[in-house]
Amino acid sequence: MAAAEGWSDTMDANQQIQTICDREKPQVETMTGANYVAFKAVKYRNQSVRGGENLIIKVHLGEVNYIHLSLYKPFDGKVQIRGVEQKRTKEDELTPFPI
Repeated sequence: MAAAEGWSDTMDANQQIQTICDREKPQVETMTGANYVAFKAVKYRNQSVRGGENLIIKVHLGEVNYIHLSLYKPFDGKVQIRGVEQKRTKEDELTPFPI
């Protein structure tokens, strides 16, 4: 059963989610002021909305470092980064966060 507010349960990241992360990595690096050697999508949740979908993605940066990305992916346009949560851990749940 899907989680409250229309968000899916947490799922393992697939190649499509990794491709989105690969494309958005330069902008995330600009936003955070960091350069990431590792940038591997590991988990995600999605929410269908009018015109596209919202995504929250857990990204492994190496060792014990993770970030969470909040994205909007329109059906017919460019992915938009809505927010980045830094200093996340492997155990942190993927929950919607203020943008």
